[in-house]
Parts: sequence; structure tokens; C-alpha cells
Amino acid sequence: MSRVEVCSARIPPCSGRAVELEAGDELVVIDPMGQQVSDLTAFSRDDTAEYLSSGRSIDYASKLWLSTGDTLYSNRSTPMFTILEDTCGRHDFTLTPCSKKMFEIIYGETEGRPGCEGNLAAALAPYGISVDRVPIAFNIFMHVAFDAEGKVAVLPPLSRAGDHIRLRAEMPLIVAMTACSAGQSNNFSYKPIDYRVERLAG
Repeated sequence: MSRVEVCSARIPPCSGRAVELEAGDELVVIDPMGQQVSDLTAFSRDDTAEYLSSGRSIDYASKLWLSTGDTLYSNRSTPMFTILEDTCGRHDFTLTPCSKKMFEIIYGETEGRPGCEGNLAAALAPYGISVDRVPIAFNIFMHVAFDAEGKVAVLPPLSRAGDHIRLRAEMPLIVAMTACSAGQSNNFSYKPIDYRVERLAG
């Protein structure tokens, strides 16, 4: 069966957006310029106490880096997404969304940018989801490495212009995404993220 595009948009640098998906919809997240991270989180539309869980997803996949064929699970162990395509192959599901406090602690910034945490919360606010409920996100295109002693390094993304990941929604979802605001995550260049939603025709 053919699919039709039901919406598409560009997320400007250092901002966020939310979109609602039906079960079976396919969400394509695209890095149009290369080396730009998108933090993605999701909540069940039927009960927003159910949310995308990094811990459950990593546990059931038995690996840190999830890609084509892997399932992303909720905190209730329910499949939320299946990864259908992935042209980059490296994303992170361990580090929390950047925030005002993180910018202060890591970068010494004092201007109070909202970061992905604040941008996700702003996108989710119309659904009654507050900043304290923003979980660890699926950090699309983010390149995190660990050495033998467990030390964490955030490296430049491996994504090139036009790379994408295609996710199939396995339940009705509220999804929030960002064009990440953390310099280290994006090789210190802030760029947009594109996305589109495709649905079975008819």
C-alpha cells in the first residue's frame, strides 16, 4: 500500500516542536545540513503517564546503540516505535536533554538558554506535560563514546547532510523533537532538523 505525507516541517536551530502520530504512522527525522542532533521523546496519547524509556529500550535490545530493526519501548514495556530505516547508524539513548543548568555547569554560560529540556517542555506544555516529566530522550544523530573505564565523550555527530531515521509508531503518540542546543553535541554549529509524517493512503 502507498503512503501519503500528512505533514512536514523544519525545526529551527535551538528550538522544538511536537506532533501527534497515529499507530502505523511513519516519522522520518532528517539532518538537512549534517552533524545536527535531534532530541526526541514520546508519550502515549491515551495516557501520558506512559513515556519513551531509554532504560527499557536498551535493556530489551541488549545494546546501547539502537538502529534499523530495533524497537523503542515505553516505561510500561510496550513497543512505541520500530526503527525501519537508519542511514546514520549512531544515536544515543543515555544522556539527558541539555538544560539551562547543564549549560551553566559544563559551559559556564549565564544567559539561561532553555536547551532541549526547556524546548521539549514548551512543545509538550499544550498536552499538560511539564518539564519535570521530560525523560532521557532518544538523541538522534548524537555520537557518544565510552572508554574502557566508562568515561563518557560526546563526539561530533557522524550524520551527513540528508541522513535520516524512519520510525514507525506502534501506538497513538505525542512526539516532541528538537534541533539540539548543546554546542558539544553538534560540533559547535547550530542547524535545523527536518521531519515529515507519512500515513497509509486511504
